[in-house]
Amino acid sequence: MDNWVPAGLPAAGVDSPSLLSSLIRHPLYLLAILCLMQILCWTVMPALVNVSPPNDVVEGFMWGREWVLLTYKHPQLPAWLLETSHLLTGSFRWPQYFVAQLMISATFVLVYLLARDLIGQKRALAAVLLMPSLYFFGWPTPQFNHDYAQMPFWAAICWLLWRAGRGSGPGWWLALGLVSGLGLYAKFSTALLLLFGAIWLLSDPRARSRLATPWPWLGLVVFVAVAAPLAVELTRADFLPLTYAAWRDQWVLAHRSRFYYIGVQMAGLCGFVLVLAISGLLRRSAAPQEPVGRGILVYLLWMGLGPALLVMVASLFTGAGEAWGAPMYNLAGVVALALLGHRLGTVEMQKLAICAFACIIGISGAYAGIRWTKCNLRGRMDAVCWPARQISDEAEAVWHAAAPGRLDIVGGHTLIALLAGLNAYDKPSIFTDLNMRYAPWITKERLRDHGMLLVWPGRDVPPYLQAWLGSVPVKTVLFDWSLRAAPVAVSFAAIPPGAPQLPNAIDSLARTSN
Repeated sequence: MDNWVPAGLPAAGVDSPSLLSSLIRHPLYLLAILCLMQILCWTVMPALVNVSPPNDVVEGFMWGREWVLLTYKHPQLPAWLLETSHLLTGSFRWPQYFVAQLMISATFVLVYLLARDLIGQKRALAAVLLMPSLYFFGWPTPQFNHDYAQMPFWAAICWLLWRAGRGSGPGWWLALGLVSGLGLYAKFSTALLLLFGAIWLLSDPRARSRLATPWPWLGLVVFVAVAAPLAVELTRADFLPLTYAAWRDQWVLAHRSRFYYIGVQMAGLCGFVLVLAISGLLRRSAAPQEPVGRGILVYLLWMGLGPALLVMVASLFTGAGEAWGAPMYNLAGVVALALLGHRLGTVEMQKLAICAFACIIGISGAYAGIRWTKCNLRGRMDAVCWPARQISDEAEAVWHAAAPGRLDIVGGHTLIALLAGLNAYDKPSIFTDLNMRYAPWITKERLRDHGMLLVWPGRDVPPYLQAWLGSVPVKTVLFDWSLRAAPVAVSFAAIPPGAPQLPNAIDSLARTSN
């Protein structure tokens, strides 16, 4: 039987270098294979070993079922995507990893489209092949949250802004306004990129000249229309997400070195630099220069490195979460190829392709091996080790044995309560930190009419739950979670509707929440 190759490619036999060379000459085929490999490896490997989703994912699933615009932390586009994935598949085991990799692969494609416009098709492919060597496109991605939901929006904004600023047509301005507005629903820090984009727009003569046409202003109208509901809800929530961000910054400053954030970013770039060296792009070359235009280089450095460098400097004074820079390295490969692309030949492209696939397969395999070993052989209780399904089953059993009606609310120790509600058939709401400001879907009337299941780790009742319990019996269950470590204890207490201690506990809670 003849050896199969993609349509339009010359027959390459089984000679891997020849096949690779053929794929390199047809970038879209190689880009598609790269995306498919990213999706396959980083969906299957975490799904095989993670018994429970990571903390942010569990929280996203539980918040997603409320369909609110924002919570006290962030806007809720990632939670909507998680809830949609569950509604479509009925699973909490693998769709979150699939959604995460769809976002990463969309980022690959959008970066390719931008790079193709700026530095040509060959260098654009090379830039994307560098991306799997960046830490932020591999190991952390199973924890799908707002940092990773931003990635395609940042890439899309950079591409659309360039096209619009170069006069490619009115549709680009309208698309830019739409995507910019939607990006805020992924995370408010998208506004940082929009600020950099606005400064470039005003400083670049050619882009600035477009402001004399109606299209940028129509794009602005689209942006305002899309973002307005989020702004209204932010005001109604008394700007809690901004308060949370400030609190998080202070926590980082108090618990981390001032150079912690910068250190994490530098560590995350080590693989990128290593692949540049392996590929030969860092070697001296006597090849004739093919310089990138000054305007292109300024745009890439400003949009591709500007936000990351600004946050690094700011982290010395304000603190920053280590993953907050995740979308800020989308254009690292494009910047590298804009500066080093004159050294790019067939051999270098082949090495980049081999390194890209080695990073995807090797790092995802290492992730699976290390996660499984930590849970089962080292007995280290990471978030992904908790037996989420069993905890949810027991939560429902305790509730239905003690109270009529469906399990409507879970609370207590928030991380454990999230697990108790995740797989529950009744789809209860989470009462985050027993604070109505943090969980506005919980009201005093709902608590009185439906009661609540309290959940916490260990046997002893935490002081902050004692007022809720009264004389309610507590059931403690041991759950197996590791091949080596002892079972973990989780306690449950069903507070039925109309329980005598509810009015006083609710009144005390209302005073605390206000």
